[in-house]
Amino acid sequence: MAKLTTAYIGLGSNLGERENYIRKAAKALGETDNTKLSRLSALIETDPLGHASQPKYLNAVAEIKTALNAKALHGRLIDIENSLGRTRGGEKWQPRTIDLDLLLFGQDIINRADLVVPHPQLHLRCFVLNGLCELNAKLLHPVIKETVSELALRLGGNDFVPNPDVPQLVSFAGVIGVGKTTLAKKLSDILGCEILLEPYDKNPFLPEVYAGKKEFALDSQLFFLAGRAEQLSRELLEKGKIYISDYVFDKERIYANRLLNARQLSLYKEIYPTFAARIVAPVLVIYPVDSVQSCLERIHKRNRPYEQKIEPKFLQGLSDDYDRLLADWKTCPVIRISMSDYMEDSGVEHLANQIKSYVAGPSVIASPP
Repeated sequence: MAKLTTAYIGLGSNLGERENYIRKAAKALGETDNTKLSRLSALIETDPLGHASQPKYLNAVAEIKTALNAKALHGRLIDIENSLGRTRGGEKWQPRTIDLDLLLFGQDIINRADLVVPHPQLHLRCFVLNGLCELNAKLLHPVIKETVSELALRLGGNDFVPNPDVPQLVSFAGVIGVGKTTLAKKLSDILGCEILLEPYDKNPFLPEVYAGKKEFALDSQLFFLAGRAEQLSRELLEKGKIYISDYVFDKERIYANRLLNARQLSLYKEIYPTFAARIVAPVLVIYPVDSVQSCLERIHKRNRPYEQKIEPKFLQGLSDDYDRLLADWKTCPVIRISMSDYMEDSGVEHLANQIKSYVAGPSVIASPP
């Protein structure tokens, strides 16, 4: 037998006897010439992508070892689908008796009109990544260069579908002094995209707030609220265009809860929804973290006078707030990074390459990894 390649196949069914179709498809894979079915993950029930009115899916991932090349294996998957009553044509994501996707073929990268490997949305589908993690959590994505366990962590148990018809906003989240702006600027240069920076130095009330004059806290928050809503407005950002912002709009709630008294906060909460309804939601959040001490050192080094009295306790509180905000984040994937790993150019380039996989547009696989 020729050299064997380890490949991973996604199996899904949402019509008829779903489990039976999956078991039959797995059996047919194992009976394919020069191919062995090594393992099949547990079945996972999921909501359908695209059309919520459809029946729910059962999904699994199969690991096989095969002497077939990728093209021949793909052809075999189509034959198995046809034999189990799969119909084609019509709307995208229509219900089907069986769906077989070639997820990974060794570490090969294939970009043809009829076959793209790795599967172009593998890293956005939690049910696929969970199955892959069960079979081999250390499996490396050939393009993104991260393990499937790391990719699954970024989704927080959610599935996402790229939408090229909205602005492709990549937003940073993180405490003061963690290095969001510096990293955002480097990524903007590499990706050749527009950067949206918080106008800290234009807020006339911020120095007063940091000086302890709480009567200016609401003015400061409303200044930021209006400015951020304008900067991230759906009316201003272009569909399909990539933007990087050095903040995530939802930080508004963190700072409002930290800085406003009860009366100010009550008024702020009445105003907030009107502005929040105008903004573009991010398609990706990048969340850099670092020690409080390192953040304080950066704050002192950049020497903004009104920031020099920031205390470690305040930064730690912000860090806890961001952790809580992103723990149940459902808007988009979140890439959590240790800032110490992204000080060198190689780390920034690695992150830029990953961003290409999360924004909607031409497949990153078309470019060398």
